[in-house]
Parts: sequence; structure tokens; C-alpha cells
Amino acid sequence: MTTHSTLNAGTQARDAARARRNRDLGKSVALHALLIPLALLFLAPLYLMVVFSTHPDSAIFSPAPPLGFGGAFAENFRQLQADTNFVRTLANSTVISVLYTLLSMLLTSMAGFAFAKYAFRGRNLLFGIILATLTIPSFVTIIPQFILVARDLHLSNTYWAVILPTLANTIGIFYMRQAFQTVPDDLLHAARIDGAGEWRTFWQIALPVVRPALAALAILLFLASWNDYLWPLIVLNQKDSYTMPVALGTLVGLTRVSWGALMVGTTIATLPFLALFLALQRHFVAGIAGGAVKD
Repeated sequence: MTTHSTLNAGTQARDAARARRNRDLGKSVALHALLIPLALLFLAPLYLMVVFSTHPDSAIFSPAPPLGFGGAFAENFRQLQADTNFVRTLANSTVISVLYTLLSMLLTSMAGFAFAKYAFRGRNLLFGIILATLTIPSFVTIIPQFILVARDLHLSNTYWAVILPTLANTIGIFYMRQAFQTVPDDLLHAARIDGAGEWRTFWQIALPVVRPALAALAILLFLASWNDYLWPLIVLNQKDSYTMPVALGTLVGLTRVSWGALMVGTTIATLPFLALFLALQRHFVAGIAGGAVKD
């Protein structure tokens, strides 16, 4: 009787597990049936952008727009290069975005570490003032910022004119402060006891622990710099100093729009960020999750 009951219990457990797996499988299928069409809907503009970059303007605006790839990519690129000196603007955007990302990561990490791990008079007040700057509309600061950069520092049409004003990124400081608060104080104390100075403790001990947060911050900063349009448009007025968004904006005129060339430019402009995201996506997801830490 006991053996029979045990067999029945085992059979019921297997049936319950099988039913649970079937329910999970059904939920997964239903979820994918919903998400796959949505993903295709979001990817459709990107696909059309790439397709249109391979067709002339006449085909793009034909009654039946092409959905397959054509053979006009090289011609559109030549037109893009002739109109914007695209290779130069690509180099400008790359240098500016890389420098901005690296320098801003360094500054915001140092500030975040100080606010998270050092106790000093007025720390909370100073951090509150920094956060309060988020409430100031960017349009309010553009004119004084332009006067400072262009007139006082004479940096117009240089890389530093685009890089310097927003290096101390408020969001970055807040994000890195939250990340460094997850670093155990005992780990830092042990490093100091072993003779590590403050810079070595920060650089070799604390930073490696928050590597996922740094990867997420790098993607956000690079994307912000790569796509920035308004400030470079204001501070850069020579064609050879344009960044990519500014150069692509010149293709849209009052009487003529080079749609094929514009599609080529936007396609090429999308590739570096996609490559960066694919390379760091694992750290990006982990960093976003790890940054949501309460005090």
C-alpha cells in the first residue's frame, strides 16, 4: 500500500511538472507571437533606410517604393561626399565622441566615487545642487555657454568647443554615485591598509567592481555625443569642422533634398553605435540593473 501510494505521488508530481512546462511553453509562445511583430514593426524603418540608401531618389519616390536592395549605393555615397565632405565629418564625429565619452566617464566616475565613499561637510547639499541643475532647461544656458566658449575662450570650430561644456554630466555623476555605493567599504579599507593610495584604490579596486555600470555609461555618453545636433550647429560654422548630424542636416534644403545621399549618411552613422552596443550589451543590461540601487 505504501509503495502504491509512493508511485501515485511520483506520477502526480511528474504530471504536475509536465503541465507546468506546457503552461510555460504556451506563455512563451504567446509572448513571442506578440513581441515578434512588434520587433518587426520597429525594425521596418531601419530596413527601409538601408534599402533606400541603395536606390536613386526617383525610385524612392516612385508610386511603388522598392523593398529590395538596389545598386545605387556607390553613386549616393559619391553625392554625399561631394555635398558634405562626409569622410571628414565622420572623422570629426568619431574623435569628438570618443574623447567626450572617455573624459566624461573619468570625471563623472571620480565625482560619483567622491559622493559615494567620502564624508565631507556639505556633501549632501552639493549633491543636491548638482541634481537641481537637471531642472534648468538647456535652451537657457545656450547663449551664455556660446559667449563663454566662442568669445572668451576662442574655441569656435574646434573639437573642444563641442566636448568641454557637458563633460561634467549630471546624469553620469548620479549614476556612478549609485554604482559606487554598491562597492563594499571593507574592500576599500583593506586596500588602504595594504598601502594603496586614494588614486590606486579608485583606479584598481573600485572601478573594476563597477565595470558593468561603466559600460552602460559609455553607451549612453557616446550616443548622446554622436547624435548631438543643436550645440555643434551653433558652435561650428566651418564646413570642415562639422559633425555628422550637422553635415547631414545640410542635405535638407528649401528646394532640394538629397534623399539617397541622406539615407547613405544615416545608415553609416548608425553602424558605430550598433557595433558599440552589440559589443557591450551584456554589460549594459547588467549596469542598468545594478544602477537602480536605493540609498
